[in-house]
Amino acid sequence: MKNLPNILSAFRMVLAPIFLFMYIQDELIWRSLSIAVFATAAVTDYFDGKIARYYKLESEFGVFLDPLADKFLTFAGFLCLPFLDPGQFPWWAVVLIVIRDMAVTLLRLYAGKKKISMETRFTAKAKTLVQMVFLYIVLLIGVFKQADIEFADSAAQFFNSGILFYGMMFVTALTVYSGIEYLWVNRQLFRAETPTS
Repeated sequence: MKNLPNILSAFRMVLAPIFLFMYIQDELIWRSLSIAVFATAAVTDYFDGKIARYYKLESEFGVFLDPLADKFLTFAGFLCLPFLDPGQFPWWAVVLIVIRDMAVTLLRLYAGKKKISMETRFTAKAKTLVQMVFLYIVLLIGVFKQADIEFADSAAQFFNSGILFYGMMFVTALTVYSGIEYLWVNRQLFRAETPTS
């Protein structure tokens, strides 16, 4: 039981590339199944934290692994978007999002080694929420517009309206801003240590 939260986090990391591979296939069946994989990974995110807190199984490794697994899933989601439409979801925006989140992850590792607690800002939490909501909406629209269902035409019209491009720009801007704010608020990590005589 004590390793279950970490096992769930590791399982989420395994599911992320599987989801990515399935979603970028042109066949509707693969893309539809990938949503189930994505949902399963998201459920593990809920349960690993809940189990760790309820049974007091939180560990230093788990504190590192859980957000890293979240990053894997988020990156997989954003990497799918240019395959839907590189005009609305340009690669440069995806790269900026990935670089920001990787930089903050590395900063957390560095802070952990220095035994310094990093301050988490509201914008960082808002960024995560906005990213996930945006991903869910776009990924589902990507399936709906390809399916032969009642909402297919509406999904295609919404997808082709250009609104999602502005959504992508907003998500990218918020992500980059929250990263800059993170670096500024935690700038003490970069101060040279005063040598002792």
